[in-house]
Amino acid sequence: MTDVASAHHGYITDKEKYLARMKRIEGQARGIARMVDDEKYCIDILTQISALTSALESVALGLLDDHLKHCVVDAVQLGGEEGEAKIKEASDAIARLVRS
Repeated sequence: MTDVASAHHGYITDKEKYLARMKRIEGQARGIARMVDDEKYCIDILTQISALTSALESVALGLLDDHLKHCVVDAVQLGGEEGEAKIKEASDAIARLVRS
């Protein structure tokens, strides 16, 4: 196993922050479902969906930043195919985020 494969993920130091944020996002999603069930006004639901989307994007950008600063940097320092693979993996992840 390589050093990169056995290294901690970049987000590990902020794991509790990410988990807390995901719990809030989960609560937001449940709230939106309740709004639909309670037949709330469409624009109010859309506003909450927009807030939820922004919250998820914020988490995604934080994870991406951590990934680049740790996982990708570590792999690139090792060089070779593993470094190139991590860069491609990160580029693909960015492309998915931009498309969504």
